[in-house]
Order: sequence, then structure tokens, then C-alpha cells
Amino acid sequence: MKSSNPHPATVGNLEPVCEAGPSDKYPEDSVHWGYEDLNPSDSSSSCMTTKELQQYWRAEKQRLRPIKLLFEIPLARTVDQTLTKYVVYQIVVIRSGSYDSQRVSVERRYSDFARFHHQLLQDFNEELEDVKLPRKFLTGNFNPDCILERRLALQDYLGQLYAIRCVRQCRQFLDFFTEPEQRRAYGLLRAGQFQMALELLHVVLDLQEKLAQWYNPVQLVPTQCALAVCHRDLDEQVIAFAMGQRALPAVRRYGIRRYRGPLLAMLVDLGYQLGRPVAQLQEELTQVKDAERGQVSFRSLKEVVVQEFI
Repeated sequence: MKSSNPHPATVGNLEPVCEAGPSDKYPEDSVHWGYEDLNPSDSSSSCMTTKELQQYWRAEKQRLRPIKLLFEIPLARTVDQTLTKYVVYQIVVIRSGSYDSQRVSVERRYSDFARFHHQLLQDFNEELEDVKLPRKFLTGNFNPDCILERRLALQDYLGQLYAIRCVRQCRQFLDFFTEPEQRRAYGLLRAGQFQMALELLHVVLDLQEKLAQWYNPVQLVPTQCALAVCHRDLDEQVIAFAMGQRALPAVRRYGIRRYRGPLLAMLVDLGYQLGRPVAQLQEELTQVKDAERGQVSFRSLKEVVVQEFI
């Protein structure tokens, strides 16, 4: 009997939403079905606004629609620097079944794939028995025919990995697509380069929504909060408020204490600036502060965000 995933995807100190399921193998580019949506009857959802309830019902209608992801590596380019030369492959994750307007991409070297495969073998050696990383060429690495062969082989490799449920739900799988961009984005954010950080964070969020939203939506919270901070510091209060609202349901649902108070405080402050009704948010913030008084120091959302990936 094959083991279940010992490392569900996590970010920072956030607790995982659920353990990955059994290591059943599905056809390539397999379909997975929805995730555990917010339940209006739960006490944690009693604070949901009308807008959030509407979002819940829209999600409920979509819940049983099959979600299918495809992986494409349409391009490869050679980087020739003074002391090194290597090939990078452009990876695009596509949501099939409907028009996917967000065709963002990331670039990875063959060495990134090799490191990723080695990490996966530590936990999923049995599950990956039939999945082989495309071979490394001894010569001709920069030959166009070799690059084309490897590009297609790596594309097929990603599809095979995604077909294994415990692999596609593990931390390493999500990190392969997002962690390098996350680290650069948070570095830019700490340096005050908010516009450049925004560009990377939007790429990360799009990939997280495709790869993790259906089984572990808590993973989106740090990215959404980082985006809210960037937009606020760029004086884009409307967008910052909207992004904070997107993060709040998961923060409430899964009790992410580290983010709840700071996020509520930012939403209350922005709400006052924008003339939005904030009485309910203010009441919830007061309850959070009362519950945490004397236990933790109350920090701003920006102070919480900049602690990620240090």
C-alpha cells in the first residue's frame, strides 16, 4: 500500500488545510473536483458579508465542475554569460475547459528540474517508479534538436507528475512553480520596490490559484496580503481593499491568527478612507484584539508580510 503525502503544501507557519489523499494515479493531465468550500452554516462564516455569501454561492455552483490543468513548455532560450552558459525553459500552466486569459509563465533551468525530481524522490520514490526525469545529455546541450527534444520531454514529465494526486498536492510541487518568484518578490517588497514586486506577486497568485486553490486555498493568503500591502503603499487604496477582502474569508475560515488582526486593521483603515461601511469589520477587529491582548504584540499587515521568506 502506497503512503499518503507526508508534506502537504504549506507557506511559512501556516497550518495545512488537509492532508493529501492517497497516492492514486490518474490519467495524464488528470481532473480533480473542487475543494471544501466555505459553509454558511459554520460559525466561522457567521461574519460573512452579503458579497462574501454571493461569492460562496457562485463557488458552490462551480464546485463540481471538473478542473483540468495542462502544462506547456512552448519556448526555450540559451543564456550565454561570461562564465556560464545554460538553457532556460518557459513553463506555462493552463486551465483547460474554458478560456484561460491568465497565461503567465515562469522559467526554469534543467538543473531546477533535476533538484525538484530529487526532492520528490525523498518522499514519493514508490509513486514515481514509472516517472523518469528526461536524461541529461553528455554533449550537444545547446544543439537546437537536443533542446527541442528535452523541451517536449520536460513538458510530458510535468504532466506525468500532475497525474499523481499525492505529488500534485505536495509542498514541493507548488514550490517548484512559485518559490523563486516569491523570494524575489518579497525581497523587492522589503526594499520598497512595490511596482516590481507587484508584477511577480501577480504571477505567483495566478499559479497558486491554478495549482492549490482547489485543495489548499490557505496558500493564497500570504500572496494576497502582500499584494494588498503593495497596492496600499502605491496609493491604490481601492485595489488594496479589494485584495484584502479576497484574503479575509480564508483567514477567517482557517483561523490564521497571524494574519487576521493585521488584515482586519488594514481593511478598517482603508474602509474609512474609501467611505465604505466598516462597522462589522471594526467589531470583529475589536474581538480579535480583546482575545489576543497580552498574548501577542499587534503588528501591522506590512510587518507580518515582510517576515515571509527571510
